[in-house]
Amino acid sequence: MIRHILVVCVGNICRSPMAEAVLRDALREQEGVTVESAGLGALVDEPASGHSVDLMRERGLDITGHRARQLTPELVGKADLILVMESSHRRVIDDNEPTARGKVFRLGEWQDLEIPDP
Repeated sequence: MIRHILVVCVGNICRSPMAEAVLRDALREQEGVTVESAGLGALVDEPASGHSVDLMRERGLDITGHRARQLTPELVGKADLILVMESSHRRVIDDNEPTARGKVFRLGEWQDLEIPDP
């Protein structure tokens, strides 16, 4: 059963915080499910970009409290599902964290979609 979802991009200030907020909102009634985000080259402790904050506000979601954090082996280990934005992100995680294999997918996997950096 999937209980812990981790969303990953590069800087953890645009794509992954937005996806985290949207997924958390969509799954809010699923008891025991958590959604977090991190970055492959995170701008550690930086807030979400202003544009991302504005876009989420338009959806009724508040990400002003978000602070970027680096992807760590511990985060990978506790995740049941890791959603990335691009195929290259999946390769980086698979190459650096062999325990992640089989649980890393592109967010747009089922539509064969890459989510480019804004």
